[in-house]
Amino acid sequence: MKKIIFILFFWKILTLTSYAQIVYIDMNLILKNSEVGKTLTEKINQLNNNHIIKFKEIENKLIAKEKTLLAQKNILDNSEFEKRLTSLSEEIKKFRNDKKMSEANINKIKIENTKEILKLLNPIITNYVEVNAISLVMPKKNIIVGKKNLDITDQIINLLNKNAKNLKF
Repeated sequence: MKKIIFILFFWKILTLTSYAQIVYIDMNLILKNSEVGKTLTEKINQLNNNHIIKFKEIENKLIAKEKTLLAQKNILDNSEFEKRLTSLSEEIKKFRNDKKMSEANINKIKIENTKEILKLLNPIITNYVEVNAISLVMPKKNIIVGKKNLDITDQIINLLNKNAKNLKF
């Protein structure tokens, strides 16, 4: 009987020491709701709006040139019409390339600044894990169902807001 009690007691101790605390975190929510994330989103939206306005004006000018050229089709000599059409085609190609490069530049800015936020966020999460004796942090996108008390997103957002006041975009 003593052996059975000893084995049960020993087994209970082993199961208690092997307890691992697992939590999850929503990175998208952190990037969206933290102060630095909101600042980055505002900056990217501002760049996008400027981009849209700039290229919409150029597009409208090109459409007007095209309509003018088509209206002059019967008046102009064929060689002159072809010359102007080629010129307009080159302008349209340049417009498309400039627009694509501008969009790529905005995406590059977004990616680089998001990386900066993540560089700042990594030590915050690491410190939180050490202080709270957490064994594993999983991204929320890989979790199907989990208890709400295992979500540490709000705590990390608060810590990021305290530590990320010096980050400028």
